[in-house]
Amino acid sequence: MWLVRVKGAGMERPIVPTKIRHVFEGRIFTVSVESITLPRGEPLDAEIVRHPGSVVLIPTTDGGAIVLVRQYRHAIGRSAWELPAGSLKRGEDPRAAAVRECHEEIGLIPSTVERLGAFFPTPGYCDEEMHFYRATGLRAPEEGDPAVQQDADEDIEARAFSVEAIRQMVASGEIVDLKTVAGLMLVGRT
Repeated sequence: MWLVRVKGAGMERPIVPTKIRHVFEGRIFTVSVESITLPRGEPLDAEIVRHPGSVVLIPTTDGGAIVLVRQYRHAIGRSAWELPAGSLKRGEDPRAAAVRECHEEIGLIPSTVERLGAFFPTPGYCDEEMHFYRATGLRAPEEGDPAVQQDADEDIEARAFSVEAIRQMVASGEIVDLKTVAGLMLVGRT
C-alpha cells in the first residue's frame, strides 16, 4: 500500500488502489498489480510483492560470537553466509517465529530473544518487513522441546564467527547478504 504525505497535516495516509489484479500466488509471497493515482495525478500500475514478513536472528554465543548459516541460494547461483532468518507464517508472532527459526536453522533454542528493530529491505516493490532479534542463552534441544522441521530447500551449515571476522567477510565480499550487513550494524550499536 502506498503512503502519501498530506500537506500541512504532518502525517501520511495510504493511497487506495482503484483496481488490484493478482498475478501470482506462491507458498511464500504473492504478486499483484495495483492501479493507483499518484499525488500529482499521474496513474500508475504498481507491481507489488506481498510478503507476510520475516525474522532475522543474531544468535550470540556466551563468548560473544555470532552464528551464521551457509546455504545455497539459487537466485544468485551460489552459497552464501548469512544470519539465520525465515518467513513468518500467516498471523505468527515475530518473537515466537524467532525462537522457531533459531531452532530450525542452527539447531539451538534461545532462552532470550531481544527485538533490535525492523527494516523494509526493498520498499520500492515489496512490503516485507524484517524483524531483527538477538538470540542469547543458546542451548541444545531437550526432551519435551518441539521437533525441528526444516524447509525442504534448507541444507544448512551453521558456524560461529567473531564480530570482527564477520566485518572482514563483509569487507572482502564473502558476505553479500544485505540483511546480514544490517544485523551487524544493529549489533554494533548495542
